[in-house]
Amino acid sequence: MERESTSTWELSFVVPPNHETLDFKFLLKPKYSSAPAIVEEGPNRLLTGGHLQGDTRLAIFRLSADEVLEYPVFIKADRVSPFDLAASWRAYQENLQPSTVRGIPDVSINSVPETDIENGSSVCLELDLEHYVVPAPSTSTNSGLVYAANMAETPRSLTCSGVFSISDGSVNPSHSLKDSGVSVDRPAPIKEMEIVVPDPARVYSGSGMVESKSVGTFSPLQKQDSHRGILVDRGVGSPRLVKSASSTTFSLDLKLNTETKNPMPAAAGAVAAGAIADQMLGPKEDRHLAIVLVGLPARGKTFTAAKLTRYLRWLGHDTKHFNVGKYRRLKHGVNQSADFFRGDNEEGVEARNEVAALAMEDMISWMQEGGQVGIFDATNSTRRRRNMLMKMAEGKCKIIFLETICNDERIIERNIRLKIQQSPDYAEEPDYEAGLRDFKNRLTNYEKVYEPVEEGSYIKMIDMVSGLGGIIQVNNISGYLPGRIVFFLVNTHLTPRPILLTRHGESLDNVRGRIGGDTVISDAGELYAKKLANFVEKRLKSERAASIWTSTLQRTIQSASPIVGFPKIQWRALDEINAGVCDGMTYEEIKKNMPEEYEARKKDKLRYRYPRGESYLDVIQRLEPVIIELERQRGPVVVISHQAVLRALYAYFADRPLKEIPHIEVPLHTIIEIQMGVSGVQEKRYKLMD
Repeated sequence: MERESTSTWELSFVVPPNHETLDFKFLLKPKYSSAPAIVEEGPNRLLTGGHLQGDTRLAIFRLSADEVLEYPVFIKADRVSPFDLAASWRAYQENLQPSTVRGIPDVSINSVPETDIENGSSVCLELDLEHYVVPAPSTSTNSGLVYAANMAETPRSLTCSGVFSISDGSVNPSHSLKDSGVSVDRPAPIKEMEIVVPDPARVYSGSGMVESKSVGTFSPLQKQDSHRGILVDRGVGSPRLVKSASSTTFSLDLKLNTETKNPMPAAAGAVAAGAIADQMLGPKEDRHLAIVLVGLPARGKTFTAAKLTRYLRWLGHDTKHFNVGKYRRLKHGVNQSADFFRGDNEEGVEARNEVAALAMEDMISWMQEGGQVGIFDATNSTRRRRNMLMKMAEGKCKIIFLETICNDERIIERNIRLKIQQSPDYAEEPDYEAGLRDFKNRLTNYEKVYEPVEEGSYIKMIDMVSGLGGIIQVNNISGYLPGRIVFFLVNTHLTPRPILLTRHGESLDNVRGRIGGDTVISDAGELYAKKLANFVEKRLKSERAASIWTSTLQRTIQSASPIVGFPKIQWRALDEINAGVCDGMTYEEIKKNMPEEYEARKKDKLRYRYPRGESYLDVIQRLEPVIIELERQRGPVVVISHQAVLRALYAYFADRPLKEIPHIEVPLHTIIEIQMGVSGVQEKRYKLMD
């Protein structure tokens, strides 16, 4: 080894589990010159000191018991398996040139950024970022401020006038049909179909259904004998019969488009397995879950409800958000003063309980038609109201109360002002201060009668909205889905921050039209990487906590390499969809050589699984930890990934249906900025290159 302490060298290596000592043959390259890299030919060396990542540091190499070398080095540490490391070392020795394995470079070349303007230098993007803005798709997330309650379910029962007798929490709705001028979205009558299963001796005797595979899409099955079951399309191979607990006839909604309502999530892996287990072991009503919000106004209930709805839909659970305030405004108008919400205003209390019962009735009716999770969004601030809801739900669905408590006056004041600006209750109030006084009076009326939740199953979120800690309490919570809900709520908060989604720069396989693979980026891809680095530097220049996330494939790592000043994290979960035996093929080659697979994929891209590969539902399943971490992060995140993965991530933020995910447009060389905060989710797109 050349013994020279005046030069700065660049050392690339792997971080072992304890990352304290490092023992293997390594490569050193002068950092600021094009001199050949030094290949260590002697015995393995022991790195006994040095700092991982960062600027130039002193690293100590022990050559023998008595001989030590100290070098100023620029250390680049990556995690990679010993097998990849060995393969990389062999490739270097055989070819005598820098090699990469899974995108981890042995030696970093051209570590000093070029200053050529035509190749994407910092001068190249010294104009306003708005110059690159392009219109977002019409079905994307809302680009403006939208009141979250307006995105809840449209009331369908308000064409019926009801008389509600409420005593000790009971409710007896009796409807006489009257035309009130509000359109009704009543479903068509459900046709019943008997589904039967052979081999009566093996019918499972417990409740629910049994199926150990992934997707729960129901299909008709021909009648064979007197036992009934459900046919589950698992998304791969031939369908398999699921045996029911009894001979009860299943009612399926038969539509011309063959889409059927069902109590199983359109999901894969743990989501489907957990849902099946809950149905096998739990009581019948537990197959439907009602999350009933509880809390004073301006505590973030509607925001929490909207986020939870979006998360559960993305996982594959049929979920709807029912906002009682929306019912109230449609039935009683938007000009109700604070007196309407007084606890001693019997007419107001009766009117509010009436619309709450209407919303609950709509939610239960929807569940009986096949819905899985209903989010019931209202203050529900008294035991009497909550007892009424529990009585309505008896034998029909399981209720979990979700109480949001906030003691931070700053956050409450911010939420109140947003309420005045966005709520339809104050849309016709020209005087902002008058609206503010009225809402604070309304809040005082609620505070006088508020009774914290102490009954039934509940989750209490206390001072959680800031993301800086807080307390979450759970009582009588069990089952896979309630557990996932708790985990999600623990990691969510209201801190505004941008999330930037972008595909890697164009790769050689993109040029060739081949799917999958692990090729390097093309010349156009390298240009985009430089433009992306300049964009990130300008967009996030004032952010200290930003981070860059990539997959473990080298085209995303190369696209991120020009970005400096931010930590970079590789996620295997962000790798492109695994094309299995089709990896490296073009679609034309698949059509010619594997016509059955080509047609199967064309028929159902969401559930189609490549032979020995993945489906989109599989990708969604492995992306859940990424979503949870994105929700938990308080700073900006730049995600550099692949088309299928970004389609799934974008669908989460945009609240797009699962069936649309494989068709979402995520073009190359375009940045999708998702802005998360108290006002919901907004989107902006930047196209840096054609």
